[in-house]
Amino acid sequence: MIRRPVDMGDPDRLYTVTGGRSRANDDSFDLVTLIVSECDPSSGTQSEHVRILDLCRHPIAVVEISAELKLPVTVVRILLGDLLAMGRITARHPRAARSLVNLPDSALLEEVLHGLRNL
Repeated sequence: MIRRPVDMGDPDRLYTVTGGRSRANDDSFDLVTLIVSECDPSSGTQSEHVRILDLCRHPIAVVEISAELKLPVTVVRILLGDLLAMGRITARHPRAARSLVNLPDSALLEEVLHGLRNL
């Protein structure tokens, strides 16, 4: 497999797209957060925002949006933060892992493993 350098885009363009911001205002979006658009794009909306709203008609992960737009995840997070603040998208965070209380007892799992090995 040949590794190719990641194209991070033209820095001037990325600076313009994000309005000079280099970080999102909060950490609302991780790579697997699902994004859903709540409205259609309106006239006068930034082209990147329009593309995001079009992509998010069905739930889509932040990392997939980044790949589709061919923009770094950091830039996508900034744009998503703008849309979230305007109420144009909803972020659905993945369910937290079940607590350890709900997991089966480790002794029971060991007995099952020993039983499987004996088959």
